[in-house]
Amino acid sequence: MGSGTAVRVRRVYDPPQEGDGIRVLVDRLWPRGVSKEHAAIDVWARDVTPSKELRTWYHEDRTGARYDDFVDRYRTELGDPAHTRAVDDLVGLVREGRPVTLVTAVKDVAASHVPVLVDHVEHTLGHR
Repeated sequence: MGSGTAVRVRRVYDPPQEGDGIRVLVDRLWPRGVSKEHAAIDVWARDVTPSKELRTWYHEDRTGARYDDFVDRYRTELGDPAHTRAVDDLVGLVREGRPVTLVTAVKDVAASHVPVLVDHVEHTLGHR
């Protein structure tokens, strides 16, 4: 998510910006209180998100102590066949060369699935 990153990240509660390109919602559930018009979402990539079981397990502990284990488990899920097609679709959007902005409702983006997903997409782009 630093310079040279092919993928941008924004919170859904912030207004869309010129240059966002394709806006991809990367949350399993639609964000509360946000209209489809305000969100300006082009693609809803539910299947690239952590499983319900993993999300529930991670959020049971609010201290953040589980984050490293969450990251490992989510990376494993991203390699599962259930996620492969959705990840490939997301990578394909980035490969098209237009800007891609991942949009999320999470409060603490840095302690969420989003940085793991960005890393996975960028790693895939660099090795395929």
